[in-house]
Amino acid sequence: MVKPTINALFLSKLGADHLPYGYILVAIIAVITSYFYNKAIRSYSLKRITISTLVFFSMSFIVLGILMYNKALNEWVLYTYYLSVALFAVLVTSQFWVIANLVFNAREAKRLFGFIGAGAIAGGIFGGYITSLIAPIFGNVTVIILAALLILLCIPLIQVVWRLRIRKMSSYSINQKKVAANETYSTPYKIIIKSKHLSYLAAIVGVGVIMAKLVDYQFSDFANRAIPDTDELASFFGFWFSSFNVVALLIQLFVTNRVLAWLGVTTSLMILPLGIAVGCLLFLTFPELWVLILIKGMDGSFKQSLNKAGIELAILPIPLHIKSQAKSYIDVVVDSIATGFAGLLLIFVIKKLNLSTSYITVIIIFILFIWMFLIYKLREAYFESFRNNIQSAIVQTEKPRALIKRRINLNTTIKILRDGTEAEILYTLNSLQEYQLRTLENQITKLLDNPSIVVKKAAIEQLYFYKKGAAVNKIEQLIFEKNDGLVYKAMEYLLHHTLIDDKQIYNKYLDHSSSYISQAALLCLAKESQLNQKLADNYNLHNRIQKQIRELFLAETATRKEEIAELLMTIAHAKEPKFYSFIATQFYNKEPYIVGYAIKAAGISAHEPFVDTLLNFLAEKQYRKVSTQALRNFGVGIITNILKKDKSQSFDESIKRYLPKVIESFKNREAIRVLMRLLNSKDFVIRLEAAKSLNNIRKNGAAFNIDQRKLTRVILKESSYYRNSINTAASIKGVIEKSGIEDILDSDLETDKVIALENLLEILSDQLQQSLDAIFQLLSLKYDQVDIETAYFGLQSELRETKINALEFLDNLLQSRLKNAVLPSIEHHIIDAEGNHVSDYEVKILTEKQALLRLLNNRGARMKVAVVQVMQYSDDASYTNRMIPLLKHKNQKVRISAKNALDELRSRLKK
Repeated sequence: MVKPTINALFLSKLGADHLPYGYILVAIIAVITSYFYNKAIRSYSLKRITISTLVFFSMSFIVLGILMYNKALNEWVLYTYYLSVALFAVLVTSQFWVIANLVFNAREAKRLFGFIGAGAIAGGIFGGYITSLIAPIFGNVTVIILAALLILLCIPLIQVVWRLRIRKMSSYSINQKKVAANETYSTPYKIIIKSKHLSYLAAIVGVGVIMAKLVDYQFSDFANRAIPDTDELASFFGFWFSSFNVVALLIQLFVTNRVLAWLGVTTSLMILPLGIAVGCLLFLTFPELWVLILIKGMDGSFKQSLNKAGIELAILPIPLHIKSQAKSYIDVVVDSIATGFAGLLLIFVIKKLNLSTSYITVIIIFILFIWMFLIYKLREAYFESFRNNIQSAIVQTEKPRALIKRRINLNTTIKILRDGTEAEILYTLNSLQEYQLRTLENQITKLLDNPSIVVKKAAIEQLYFYKKGAAVNKIEQLIFEKNDGLVYKAMEYLLHHTLIDDKQIYNKYLDHSSSYISQAALLCLAKESQLNQKLADNYNLHNRIQKQIRELFLAETATRKEEIAELLMTIAHAKEPKFYSFIATQFYNKEPYIVGYAIKAAGISAHEPFVDTLLNFLAEKQYRKVSTQALRNFGVGIITNILKKDKSQSFDESIKRYLPKVIESFKNREAIRVLMRLLNSKDFVIRLEAAKSLNNIRKNGAAFNIDQRKLTRVILKESSYYRNSINTAASIKGVIEKSGIEDILDSDLETDKVIALENLLEILSDQLQQSLDAIFQLLSLKYDQVDIETAYFGLQSELRETKINALEFLDNLLQSRLKNAVLPSIEHHIIDAEGNHVSDYEVKILTEKQALLRLLNNRGARMKVAVVQVMQYSDDASYTNRMIPLLKHKNQKVRISAKNALDELRSRLKK
């Protein structure tokens, strides 16, 4: 109501030529006001400052009404109130949105700011039309006085809002004081300059204001020349401002939320500059008032609706103690300085050059390019702010492992090799594998005298990088050490890296009296014979192995475990199936060391019957790594084997989660292809682990190429599983609660059924979490892994605000299709589970039978077992037909459970 009245008075008395000077004065007054306002905001509560501001402006407008009634308006009074209206518009609005930012979090704000903004626009419509009706009949004085009284009505509304959120506001106030006590005071200007996010946001607001003032000046100038009468001009402004607000209201109610959900916060800010750009191009063709009404309408409608909501949401990631200072500075000072800059632009570009106001359109088009560039930059900063907020809130349970990099320095290296500890020497030798420094050969040779067996073996491996036969005499002496590993390393060196004839070594050592030496020689012979069958025949390799096995069984004293381990490796490399029973026997040895070597030997042999045994070893943690490597030795055929077993659901629960790791170890296209197929497994665990394995392959830098369309389909399918799990879990929970109401303790049968249902619900809850984990693992394959991991850990936080920030971060990161499929259910599961019913997700409650049949048809073996255990307590005869096919299921547990449940159900039905 105030704006069209003051604008009409100002233009009628002073003319459009005075508008640029008004713009400049607004900038000066705003800077001065901001200085005192920021001092006040650090000393007094936001509530007190807001109420004081409303009282001040209300009283000032009453005084204006009195001056107008007494016809005491002069040039200075008009300028004063023109400035007052400009400050009122930005300052009070800024205070309102600061309060709104305190009351609502990011997710609530995204849903409610559109509705709240619609209230502001509706007020603009009502006020504009009231002005156009009252001004011609009762005059502008009545309009001003009525507006002043309406401002005072905002005070009790603030009191109500404050009271409804008093605990949150009190908590906020305490936190603000704590933050303020720990931080050195910075001026709002410095705060904005230090933050890319705030800097881009301030620049966008500033550029938007400059553009708006140029449009406003052009519109006002054309309107003033077309309508000379003051009251008619006020009515004209009132009508069109209200009409613009009507359009803005429709946009706010029916478009804003949809566009924000579709495009995201920052991208939606592009709509206003693009719309004005189209209008400007039209004006260059048709320089008439109706086109300016269209441009002004575009600015007035989208700026107060979609653009306003976008700006207010864009500042949400900023911490509240920074936001309270920076926002008022942006809304008041930046807005006003931009207004002043627009005034200077009009004075020195348009007036001084004596250009037509039509040239303003060209300037606007140029500004629009800057505006769109800043919005693009804001998007990056907006993501970064959310990312930082989430990361800072996550409690780090482990310090990141420090990666120590040492620069190779010759003198330091020599010193370490001579006097260093075992760990230092080993680290240095490992680093030296990239170099061949001849000056170090002597130092490495001396390590063969080191008391540490591990250092001696590492030194031998290092000597392979030097000329053949280096330190051959010393290494020959190591053959007689009593350590199986060292003796084998020394003998292998003599065979591969010296000029000594191999026959000489075999003739000398194969029949040696020391088992350390003879066993090492036999293992070397077996390895060399893989590509030279004649060598095996010449030295009777198979007979020697048979003799070793016989002596082992006939030995009266315990045989060294290292000797058995070497014999296992000898048999594996010899590739003679008739000895494989010895390997199979050692799977059951009580000594884990021997079992580990039996697993290695089975892998080297690549004997097909060993596959199932090796798969079973995956369930035991101490053998998992060696079993994975052993299975890898079977080649890509093992991948097909795993895929077939997954389809038949014949894997035991204890091993299936480790199967994708076996496939992952191949790190080739076939492995990626099969892991992608496992993403469609009915088993949640396999899907999750397959997704993890794909991410591991990607992290390790292997050649990685996934069909993105197929990946999107998999994510959508997993999201569907996730939603079904939520719906089914809610349905089963409802059945349990209903059973409790019916006093289940009166019946042993009902008690058993509820126990079975609770077991089913527990499994379903586990699968729900596994499905959520799988969704994020899959998203990591499609988007930046760091961003997705940040969002995931944010959702796992105990802080509700961090969870909400993580959801909002995802909202702006994901494509529209994936966002619509994933976010509502996640929000329901994570946020609504805490009793905060804020999501749009609608749970579909199923009947008990619908829920059980859905789980039976679409889940893995573990779920099938749990479902039939519930079905056996039912009176529904149709369940028998569902259980009969399970009697032939390839998973043994499913078959047994189905038989027992079917017998129980038939027995109950006969009664």
